Parts: sequence; structure tokens; C-alpha cells
Amino acid sequence: MVRPEIEIEKLVERFAHHAAAQTDAIFKGDARTGNRHVKQVIMAFDKLCAYGTAGRDALTALFTHPRMDVRVKAAAFLLRHRTEEAEAVLRAAANGEGLAAFAASEALKRWEEGTWALDPG
Repeated sequence: MVRPEIEIEKLVERFAHHAAAQTDAIFKGDARTGNRHVKQVIMAFDKLCAYGTAGRDALTALFTHPRMDVRVKAAAFLLRHRTEEAEAVLRAAANGEGLAAFAASEALKRWEEGTWALDPG
């Protein structure tokens, strides 16, 4: 039997891998592949949520990931659970340029409007 902390670590790695792969597919103009990767991101997140607070907290490790798109994706998914930290990651990214900056801006905008719904609670 796999220990929960090892399974959680693998799920965080899967989340990061598919978040990065989604961005790469978008830049290649391959929406179909991008959509497959985002489904994997959501599946990894759902499985992390099944571990409760420990699963969600583990995703905060991605707040310092080398790729901004991965940091932004993790922060967007953790806005309800780790609001202050997630907002800080998103605000820092939103000051940049490119797709990740745009995604961060949009996540913050939806959060402030009250329409954000990635983690229904």
C-alpha cells in the first residue's frame, strides 16, 4: 500500500506536469491536447482534495515552481483554501506579461467579482 504522503506528492507532480503541458499545447495551437491536459489537472486536484487539508496544502509547494504558469494554476485552484498566499502569487504573476499573467489577472478578477468557482468548497 502506498503511503498517503507519497501519493499526494505524485499528485502534485502530476498537477504541475499537466499544467505546464497545457500551456505548451496552447502555444503550439493544439487546443485538443491542451484540453486533455486540463482534464488531468482537474483530476489531480480532485484527488488531492480527497486527502482533505493535507492534499490541498501540498499543492502550495507549486507556489515557488520555476514555471509561472504552474504557479498561477496552483494559486488559482487554491484561492478559497489558502487565500492570502494564492492572491500574492496571482498578483505577482499578473504584473508580468504573457498568458500566465493574463490567467492570473482573470483569476483575481473572478475572485473579486465572486464568480470564481474552481474549488466549490
